Amino acid sequence: MPAEPHPAAWKTLSAFAIVYLFWGATFLAIRIGVHEVPPFLFAALRFLAAGLILYLWTVLRGERSPTGRQWLSIVAIAVLIFVFDYGLLFWAEQRVPSGVAAIMLATIPAFMALSEIVLLRTQRLSVRLSAALLVGLTGVAVLVSRSLVLGGAPIDTLGAIALIVAPMSWSIAGALTLKLPMPPSKTMTSGAQMLAGGVLLSITAVALGEFHDFHPSAVSAAAWLSLLYLIVPGSIIAFTAYIWLIHHQSPTKVGTYAYVNPVIAILLGYFVAGEPLGLRTILGSVCVLISVVLITTTRTKKSLVAVIAEEAD
Repeated sequence: MPAEPHPAAWKTLSAFAIVYLFWGATFLAIRIGVHEVPPFLFAALRFLAAGLILYLWTVLRGERSPTGRQWLSIVAIAVLIFVFDYGLLFWAEQRVPSGVAAIMLATIPAFMALSEIVLLRTQRLSVRLSAALLVGLTGVAVLVSRSLVLGGAPIDTLGAIALIVAPMSWSIAGALTLKLPMPPSKTMTSGAQMLAGGVLLSITAVALGEFHDFHPSAVSAAAWLSLLYLIVPGSIIAFTAYIWLIHHQSPTKVGTYAYVNPVIAILLGYFVAGEPLGLRTILGSVCVLISVVLITTTRTKKSLVAVIAEEAD
């Protein structure tokens, strides 16, 4: 889609603000919700609703539905992104502060870089990438280590494991996306993936017996509002703004959400939810964010990080 030569500044600023704030706030909304609704079920409700709305909207605009082969690819990717990445994120936020969860998920570019080196072989382990990966791993170690005396307790071990597996799963999905047949419309692909992910998360919730512990009448208004936030501003509106930015700004500029969103999440967790913000969290966060900046600004022939950003185009 051709971009407008010079979109109005207020449109660009508004789109960036939406992506930064709306996506950054999703981590707090998740934490509010999973304290009352089982995590995989809560994730399923979010993506079933958002995916169905986005999918139907795309169909009504005249886009073709995925073919049978494309649906198989979509389901395979949805398992990795929605069951393992988002599912584990929702589960971990029962045990880990939302701001720290956002920082752990910010390691996705690091695992993407490893996927480029190990799986796709489109990237060499340069000095810059080595330093970035080392700094990122140091940040994770600071957050989870029980031997470092930095004040404040390290994050829950099981939660930490889940939040390491989650970005690894996303990076594998990113590599597979380049190999599997997908619909030409990236909006259709996203809607179909959300919808498939919602179905798969529902099946996971049933398998884990989460429906037995779920009583809608016992769920507070705050939890329902957090779900509504995740569906509308956190998924549909933010994604629409992201698509607009991809059409009008460079992938490098759009990719800044990867290190702005965690900062938003930490600040909201601290000021709104009263989450701790000690030396351990600050040092770990700074290391991870430096790693993200180094990786996302590395110039390569065909960076997987850039490819994933372009996937929305």
